[in-house]
Amino acid sequence: MRLVTALLAAAVFAAAAPAQPQAKFETSMGTVVVALEKDKAPKTVANFIRYAKQGLYNNTVIYRIVPGYVIQTGSFGADLKWRPTANPIPLETANGLSNKRGTVAMARETKPTNSAKAEFFFNLADTNAKALDPKPEDAPNTTGFAVFGKVISGQEVLDAIALVPLGGMKGSFPTAYPMKPIVIKKVTVKEVATPAPEPVAPAADPAAPATP
Repeated sequence: MRLVTALLAAAVFAAAAPAQPQAKFETSMGTVVVALEKDKAPKTVANFIRYAKQGLYNNTVIYRIVPGYVIQTGSFGADLKWRPTANPIPLETANGLSNKRGTVAMARETKPTNSAKAEFFFNLADTNAKALDPKPEDAPNTTGFAVFGKVISGQEVLDAIALVPLGGMKGSFPTAYPMKPIVIKKVTVKEVATPAPEPVAPAADPAAPATP
C-alpha cells in the first residue's frame, strides 16, 4: 500500500507542476508564440511577464528591423512615445542559451551591463550568436545579451516582417523603421500545465493471497 500511495503522490505532483510559460504576440502581420525559459533566465522572464501583464507591450510598434539580424521592439507606442519602465534587471547571459535564429533576447545599453528594462529583440539568424553571446573569457553575466525565450510558432511571421520596406524615418533608428508601422496589438502570457502521466495500475499487496 505504501508503494501505491507513493506512486499516486508522484503522479499528482507531476500533473500539478507547470511547464515553461508561453507568450503570445498578436501583431498586425500575424501571431508569434514564444516559450519563455524561466528555469534558465528566471529574473529576465519574470521581468518580461510583469510588463506583459501590466499591458506595457500592448499597442507598441516594431521600430527596428535589420534583415538577417534582429527585429527589435519593446516600450514605444504607436505614437513613438516611450512608455515608463521599472528599474533595470541583472544580466543573465550565463544561462547556456545562445542568440541563434528563433530566440528572443533582452536589449540593453553597452554600459552599464545591468541596464535591460523592457526592450527586446527576435534573432533572425544563427550568425548573430558570435556577436551577441557572452565571450567565454569574460566573467559570468558581464557581457552579451540575455536570451530568455524561443519561438515555437509564427517564425514565418517574423520572416515576413523582416522583408517589409524600411526607411520610415522615425525614432532612433530611421533607416530601420518600417515604411508602414507594424503594431504589436497584444501580448499575453499563460502557464502551460504539464500533461498528466498515464494512470499507474495499483501494485498487488505482497501480503494478499494470490488469486487464480
